[in-house]
Amino acid sequence: MPLPFLANLYFNGAPSWMPEPWWLIKAGSALGALILTKRYCSGRTNAAERNMHGRVVMITGGTSGIGAAVARELARRGAQLVLLTRQAPSDPFLVDFVDDLRAQTGNDMVYAEQVDLASLHSVRRFATRWIDNAPPRRLDMVVLCAATLTPPGAAREETAEGVETTWMVNFLANFHLLGILSPAIKAQPFDRDVRVILPTCSSYIASPPLRDALDRGAWTPGRAYARSKLALMVFGRAFQKHLDAYKRPDSLPMNARVVFVDPGYARTAGMVRWLTRGSLLGLLAYLALYLVPWLVLKSADMAAQSILHAAMEEALGRGAGGRLVKECIEVDFARREVDDEAAAKELWEASDALIERTEKKAAERRAREKKEREEGEKAEAERKVKEEKAREESEKVQEIEALVDTIKKGRAREVAAKKPKAGKGKKVKFGGEAEI
Repeated sequence: MPLPFLANLYFNGAPSWMPEPWWLIKAGSALGALILTKRYCSGRTNAAERNMHGRVVMITGGTSGIGAAVARELARRGAQLVLLTRQAPSDPFLVDFVDDLRAQTGNDMVYAEQVDLASLHSVRRFATRWIDNAPPRRLDMVVLCAATLTPPGAAREETAEGVETTWMVNFLANFHLLGILSPAIKAQPFDRDVRVILPTCSSYIASPPLRDALDRGAWTPGRAYARSKLALMVFGRAFQKHLDAYKRPDSLPMNARVVFVDPGYARTAGMVRWLTRGSLLGLLAYLALYLVPWLVLKSADMAAQSILHAAMEEALGRGAGGRLVKECIEVDFARREVDDEAAAKELWEASDALIERTEKKAAERRAREKKEREEGEKAEAERKVKEEKAREESEKVQEIEALVDTIKKGRAREVAAKKPKAGKGKKVKFGGEAEI
């Protein structure tokens, strides 16, 4: 019991097995420092709540990392989720993931659509199919969590369409998707609180200016990632102005708002890939020193708190859009370039031109491949027809030869049947005369 122990400790002093008080103080101080550091690095917890039942949420990157934590929490609150994934909905992994998410959250309104953010054609195909619906489909929220990075020291990579991968996935695909979905966002009824949530990263502060092109000589993984995040923020502010400039048919104010979120650094697959430099040796070092990243990096669930705050905080659904949330509170931008209208205009025009040029080349390539495929299929069909004709002619020749052979054999049997057999053609009569 604690009371007798404390009384004995007071009257008789510490027992021999108890460490010296100084060691207890040091151990307690160290443990307290670790706990406080962990609590501080884990960040704030979202305290906002909002009725999400019936609301349609479109989310990218919702199958791993921070995006998966956001998707799970929104589904638990009753939102109808549309997961945009690189895999087809029939992919076994994706089928299991969706089934597990439905079972964990008790929400069957979770679906998957195939959208490869490394392909402008895939983005356009999905987005145009979405907006072609009449009447316009409901869309309450777009959360763009998907992002990629290249490990330090790795070579520059390009997509199949010839665009640098980091720029394509982190910025250009989001620019393209929101540009096509813009009519669907504008068409939502006034009583809906529509939000476009753009997760970003504090690395945008160290980004080179957008006017400075990253050629192959100046390109590094860190610069490419930071520049893509800065471009996304500049575009997001410009997209908010684009929405605000729209005149609704009912003459009511625009009800769609862009919200930027800095979730902080978390122990996600992308962060592990960055820290380990994508190598096995780096992974072994990461595991050996796991206590350090565990202490200073957030878990995916804690990193998702700021995004959930942006999705559910009532105050963010009122007033001006284009605000930045970090640690579940609104903060200021650290780069003036975010509000540079000239830079935003140049970025918008350059992105449109790049998309047009890239899609034109991709369309020409697809048309050429389709023509080659059709010509190949036609040649293959002609070859099969020729082979079929040759086979039929060969079968006819074989049938005729077999018939001729049968006739010859039949005639040979007839001749053999008429011909007398040797030794049985003579008969002997009395008188010595032979009769044949």
